[in-house]
Amino acid sequence: AIILVHWLLTVWGCMNYMFPASYAWGNFSVLAVGIWAIVQRDSLDAIMMFLTGLLLTVLTDIIHISVFYPSNNHLTDTKRFSIGMAIFSLLLKPVSCYLVYRMYRERGGE
Repeated sequence: AIILVHWLLTVWGCMNYMFPASYAWGNFSVLAVGIWAIVQRDSLDAIMMFLTGLLLTVLTDIIHISVFYPSNNHLTDTKRFSIGMAIFSLLLKPVSCYLVYRMYRERGGE
């Protein structure tokens, strides 16, 4: 569910081509590592890389949103929706990090 929700919010955040390609590459590559963590249930490395990637994308999303946020007179409805979904994804990532950390602990991580 974590992967699906963040994938959908990232797709919606990238709809308007307002953010550079690094926003999409960063988020989708972390989601790919998350799929790897789901497939290999016994791998601590996969879940740890997914958690680290989520934490790094929190930082990069803050930078992308703050640097590329347009001025008010250039906001269309699609830009507003795209930014809203990117912000919602950013706000949801700490919850996802907590859930992924719990999965890490369940797999035997310390």
